[in-house]
Amino acid sequence: MFLTPKETVEQYINASISKSGQSIGKTAGKSVFAGMMIAMGAACSNVAVHAIDNVGVARLIAGCVFPVGLMMVILMGAELFTGNCLMAVAVADKKISFLQLVKVLVIVYLGNFVGGLLTAVLMQLSGQFNYSAGRLGAYTIKVAMGKTSVSFAQGISSGILCNILVCAAVMMAMSSKDVTGKLLASFFVILPFVTGGFEHCVANMYYIPAGLIAKCNPAYAEAAKEIYGLADLSALNLFGFLVNNLIPVTIGNIIGGSFCIGLPMYYLNYKGNKKKEGEE
Repeated sequence: MFLTPKETVEQYINASISKSGQSIGKTAGKSVFAGMMIAMGAACSNVAVHAIDNVGVARLIAGCVFPVGLMMVILMGAELFTGNCLMAVAVADKKISFLQLVKVLVIVYLGNFVGGLLTAVLMQLSGQFNYSAGRLGAYTIKVAMGKTSVSFAQGISSGILCNILVCAAVMMAMSSKDVTGKLLASFFVILPFVTGGFEHCVANMYYIPAGLIAKCNPAYAEAAKEIYGLADLSALNLFGFLVNNLIPVTIGNIIGGSFCIGLPMYYLNYKGNKKKEGEE
C-alpha cells in the first residue's frame, strides 16, 4: 500500500509545518543525528571499497552500503538538509513562510555539519583509517582530494543530480505505508546517486574532514602518494573544502531538491488537483 503523489505532497506539507514549529533545540539535535547517520554510511562505504581498483565496481558496492544512512534518517525522524529542501512545497502552498524555511535549513545544515565532523573525529580515534596497513587512510585522502578538485560548475551540476535522487527517495519513502517499502525506496534510489558519483553536501561534511584528518598522518599521506600517485596534496585544505566543494554542492543540492523535485511535484500533482476538487 502506498500514497498517491498528491497524497505524498500533502503529507510532506504537513510534515513541513511540524518541522517549522519545532524548537531550535530539537531541530538541532535531530540534525546532528542525521549528520552522523549519513557519515556512518559514508565511512562504511569507504571501508567496503578502499581496496578495490575498478572504479565502477567500487562505486556500485559503495552504493549498496551508503543508503543505510538515509534509512536511519527516515525511520528515526532525524533532520537532513538535503531532504528538507523539499520544504519548498509548504512555502509554495503558503503553509509556512520563506523565512521559516530558511531558519530550518540553516539550523539543520549546521547540525548536519557538527554530526559529520564529530563522526570523522571518532573514526580517526577508533583507528579505522589503519585498515589494510593504512590504505583506508590513503583512500580517505584520495576521496577528499577528488571532491576538493571539482570546478564550481561541476559542483553545482553534480549537486543538482544528487539531490534529484535523494529527494525522490525521500518522497517515495514517504509514500510507502510500511517499513519495507520505505527501506526499499531508500536503497534503490540512493544506489544510483552513489554509483554515479554525485555530490551530497552532508556526506561531504564527513568525506572531506575525514580526508583532512587523514592527511595530517604522514603514513597515510605517503601511502596516498605511493598508491594513488597523489604527489601534491595542497588542494586538500579548508579553502578547497568550503569554497571549491561545499558552497557549489550546497547550491546544487538546493536547486535539485527544491526546484527539480519539490516544486514540480507540488505544481504537477497537488496544486492543480486541489483546484479541480474545489471546483467540483
